Amino acid sequence: MRAVEHTVREGRFRRRRAELVYDDAGEGPLAVYAHGGFVSQAAEDRMGLFDWAPVLDAGQRLVRYDARAHGRSTGDPVDTDYTYPSLADDLLALLDHLRAAQPVDAMGASMGCATVLHAAVQAPDRFSRLVLLIPPTAWTTRKTHARDNREWAELIEREGVDAWLAAKRNQPRPTVLADVPELPPTPAARVLPSVLRGLALSDLPCPTAITALSRPSLILAWVDDPGHPLSTAETLARLLPHADLYVSRTRADIRTWGERIAQYLTRPRP
Repeated sequence: MRAVEHTVREGRFRRRRAELVYDDAGEGPLAVYAHGGFVSQAAEDRMGLFDWAPVLDAGQRLVRYDARAHGRSTGDPVDTDYTYPSLADDLLALLDHLRAAQPVDAMGASMGCATVLHAAVQAPDRFSRLVLLIPPTAWTTRKTHARDNREWAELIEREGVDAWLAAKRNQPRPTVLADVPELPPTPAARVLPSVLRGLALSDLPCPTAITALSRPSLILAWVDDPGHPLSTAETLARLLPHADLYVSRTRADIRTWGERIAQYLTRPRP
């Protein structure tokens, strides 16, 4: 049992026709976290993917938010609202809402990783350090993933969400996720095709823009996952001037990520 309990404060703000909901816990330097696509803060917690207790126990203020149309946040069926640059605008708006006067630490997984990278490219002075969890397909591996997203959007519109979920169940899961429960998507059925098409329109920032990012970065990746290929993480580690890459091959090792992130964020600030 944890030695320290942290009060969680719910907050909300409006941004481009949507209400975005976040949880704010702990005291100290601000760190923000953006989750992956189709889930939410609560869904990730139920899946047991990441443990944020070490970050809070290390003296960070942690703000985790539900992306547009995910979880408790609202959103419209507008494809361009769900591109990576648009989601990055939402993250920057969250920092404005929080009145973050100093650079913050930013963390993101999968879609959230892309959100953080785009936000850092748009406004590098707003960020101190980056923690990039399971970077998604990018550049050469993105084309196939984007095509699949477009086809899934059409499938949902023709046959409904259950048909998409059935198709996804036929795809092999990464070994490291074998014991992780599969949960239904949190975006509403009316919005899901737009989320998929928005992601299909997206890619990580161009390599030149990433190379220009001087912020220290921790990259956490796992293996055997076509949606989050190790090649993306390795390329990011080469492109970012100050990057550390850590790769997990077992579920037990992924459970150490919370401690690793806490240790990284409590290093002296750059």
